[in-house]
Amino acid sequence: MRPLAVLLLGLWALAQGLTFPKSTLYVEQGGKRHLLKVEVADTPERQAQGLMFRKALAEDEGMVFLFPAPTNGGFWMKNTLIPLSIAFFDRQGVILRILDMEPCRADPCPVYYPLAVYQGALEVNQGWFARRGLTPGARVGGEALKLWPK
Repeated sequence: MRPLAVLLLGLWALAQGLTFPKSTLYVEQGGKRHLLKVEVADTPERQAQGLMFRKALAEDEGMVFLFPAPTNGGFWMKNTLIPLSIAFFDRQGVILRILDMEPCRADPCPVYYPLAVYQGALEVNQGWFARRGLTPGARVGGEALKLWPK
């Protein structure tokens, strides 16, 4: 989606008081499972809003983006106030790439591309994956994935 269209859709969603389903996820690797409470961005409106304008995110909380079909699109941080890490994963939950993203309040904001085809993305506080030793190849699973759009 083009950045201006995403921004407009996100602002429209905010004006509508958009809410997100809440659920749980885990990320596991090397026999260790790390639990998260997540909000689910499963529609274009929720995906456009994401974590915009949030001032804080608890340590074991995040937002999972679930797409109905594989994509290779990028994420941007326009109006996102929290430094985030994002893990892009495939339909089987395998993490393909992890990136750190910085807040952006003024254009032009960089776009963060995974350089991979993915179907889900998990945003958490920056450094969450690194602090737990999680790398590409780790697996995402849990109740939130039952909300994957068809």
